[in-house]
Amino acid sequence: MPTMAALVQIAPEKANVSANLQRIAEAVRRCSSEGADLVVFPEAVLTGYFLEGGVIEVALPADELAGRLAQAVGDLGRPVDVILGYYEESGGLIYNSASHFCLDSGTASIAHTHRKFFLPTYGVFDEERFVARGKEIQPYDTRFGRMAMLICEDIWHSVTPMVAALKGAETIVSIAASPARDFTAGKPQSLESYHRIVRRMAEEHGVWALHSMLVGFEGGKGFAGGSIAADPFGKVVGEGPVGVEHILRVEVDHEAVAVARNISPMLADLASLLEDVIRELREVDEETCPPR
Repeated sequence: MPTMAALVQIAPEKANVSANLQRIAEAVRRCSSEGADLVVFPEAVLTGYFLEGGVIEVALPADELAGRLAQAVGDLGRPVDVILGYYEESGGLIYNSASHFCLDSGTASIAHTHRKFFLPTYGVFDEERFVARGKEIQPYDTRFGRMAMLICEDIWHSVTPMVAALKGAETIVSIAASPARDFTAGKPQSLESYHRIVRRMAEEHGVWALHSMLVGFEGGKGFAGGSIAADPFGKVVGEGPVGVEHILRVEVDHEAVAVARNISPMLADLASLLEDVIRELREVDEETCPPR
């Protein structure tokens, strides 16, 4: 049975958790009323992205956010799953995280939390100064099949979706807060890069790729929007507009994964050679790697 997914690109109010949570809840209720089974929000949607040291004041434990989300949304009369990005507090550390919440009968359980693996600390980005790095790429089982979550720079490194797919993910949900850069013909080339990466990720591993992007402005930096969904053949099945709030609706046909992987068994080929790939990785010499 297909999954109806809604990718919500939204402009949060900087550092205002309560206001943003209400907007998230409103979007969830709307998407649910229109038949969505899975609602995906962007990276740092709960607070905005560029908070620097301010993350300490807005970070929440995942279980606290689950309770507040359930209270804000209320009883939808049907199960709806929500993925959203936020700054998470856990064990005295703060992470740039995404959690998958399962809403049902006015309650919310947590299916999984992913902590951003690759933290950009260059150019306008300074994440390693303020948040801790996640250390796992771990798919998880849901009522929609096996899924994985990745955040922003995670998908720029081909190794992370590769690991997710090898661990059984058939749907990869990625979320991002990416400033728009290098405009050409009215469209940021940074967004073109994201779209290329998402299509390639879907096609190479035979997965559904759902990518939700933040919009709005923070400190003079504009976020692009332009959320995108690609099927397991790498075909774009939905694309959001640039620079405005929008809900992108996508029908996810899970049976397409097996068909795509049968036609193009690249993941199976990789799995069959995994021992050799791991051996080669172990032979990588730090002296040959580019300096940080």
